[in-house]
Amino acid sequence: MSTDHQKYSTENQADAIRKYASTRGIEIVRTYADDGKSGLSIDGRASLQRLIADVEAGAADFEMILVYDVSRWGRFQDADESAYYEYICRRSGIQIAYCAEQFENDGSPMSTMFKGFKRAMAGEYSRELSVKVFAGQCRLIEKGYRQGGPAGFGLRRTLIDEHGTAKAVLGRGEQKSLQTDRVILTPGPADEIAIVGEIYRAFVHEGRSEREIADDLNTRGILTDLQRPWTRGTVHQLLVNEKYVGDNVWNRRSFKLKQKRVQNVPDMWIRASGVFEGIVERDLYDAAHSIINARSFRLSDAEMLEALQTLYAQKGLLSGIIIDDCCPPSAPMAQI
Repeated sequence: MSTDHQKYSTENQADAIRKYASTRGIEIVRTYADDGKSGLSIDGRASLQRLIADVEAGAADFEMILVYDVSRWGRFQDADESAYYEYICRRSGIQIAYCAEQFENDGSPMSTMFKGFKRAMAGEYSRELSVKVFAGQCRLIEKGYRQGGPAGFGLRRTLIDEHGTAKAVLGRGEQKSLQTDRVILTPGPADEIAIVGEIYRAFVHEGRSEREIADDLNTRGILTDLQRPWTRGTVHQLLVNEKYVGDNVWNRRSFKLKQKRVQNVPDMWIRASGVFEGIVERDLYDAAHSIINARSFRLSDAEMLEALQTLYAQKGLLSGIIIDDCCPPSAPMAQI
């Protein structure tokens, strides 16, 4: 069950299962429930994983598993996955009963056909829902609402109600609780805004590198929004992020349907210009962007992989900040 706002809440499922068991004289000895978990993947489904482990280990003290309906195994994009989990249980001699389905799970050709349709429909439901959610998120971006992620140095996430009235400034990790509320970016403290402007002017007008700017900020005891020392990478990220001129940019990366996380090309980005109150003049931002683009170069796939493998061996992990920070001050910034 992924949310409480649906008929599939675990309480409703449990009621239906209890009624099914009562009318058939079945005693329920144990319940496996995954509250608030997506059915797109077994990852994070601790109870389902525990059920399968108990069955495979021979530790199950029950003869039958009552499932609300076929889709409760999961809305997997590969319909065979839910069939596989059912097969594991049946192979161990445990019956599967679907309490809210209109057919008996008796192994007949008709029940097998119905389950195949139901599994395919469950996956299709997730695909259709993903399209609708994406379209809704795009509309929110165009209206100037923030869709996740930290505000960044010099900015703050502000909670507003359905009428646009500010309610509170959200701290790091805090989220809105009401469905009608929204989050926007607003200017942060004046001293942080001044430092952001100072960084841009030092880079554009004084010709100082990101490394030199970071060293100066650290010498003065100024920390990032994460309360960490500045690096070449963190300064670079501040110089290239469009939110500082009030633009809302989203969908740089995708992780749809719990599948592979991908980096999207700029044509796929969703952008709304001037929807926030910028804290950097657009001409100054454009100048910084032009300088960065002029010094950039592109790596071939083979060169990129070799460089990333070397960096991973040195650092033990990879992130955008680590990659940005790996080049010497005099080197151009590679576009990865």
